[in-house]
Amino acid sequence: MSYIETPLKGCFEITPNLFKDARGSFFEAFNKAHFYAATGLSFEVAQENQSTSVKGTIRALHYQKGAYAQAKLVRVLAGEIIDVVVDLRPGSPTYGIHHRTKLSALNLKQLYIPKGFAHGFSVLTNTATVVYACDAPYQKDQEGGIYFADPSLNIDWGLGEGRPLLSEKDQALPLLKDVF
Repeated sequence: MSYIETPLKGCFEITPNLFKDARGSFFEAFNKAHFYAATGLSFEVAQENQSTSVKGTIRALHYQKGAYAQAKLVRVLAGEIIDVVVDLRPGSPTYGIHHRTKLSALNLKQLYIPKGFAHGFSVLTNTATVVYACDAPYQKDQEGGIYFADPSLNIDWGLGEGRPLLSEKDQALPLLKDVF
């Protein structure tokens, strides 16, 4: 596997080694010991989520607060997305900075997102199925979010000029400056 740290410390793009033969293909999606050796970080899965969304959907910038913060390992089973993270760690030199990358069923890339980040994605193909393993369970009363079109973040979601599909909750999220 290839582990490349993004400009946001502790956030890694991971590409597995794909093995193909006449029967099909195989890759190791996660190996705890290899992950630790490459990143110096430990990751234990407490909950795994899967979503399927249609083209033009943005699942906005969500996070869990304080002691309920979650690290995530995100990958795409079908389709293609632009995955976006925003550093929300107090005192971080990259606080308020975002990183975006394409994840797809074809490129097999994954994104490891440490605790203290907001996470969202946009769907580029007719549908996309996304799986994200989390190191802590979801706590509804500890969730937060940031509006996807916050001008201070200036995120290009890759959807062009069209109007994205958003949940009512995501349409009402605050700007970053109003969260902390």
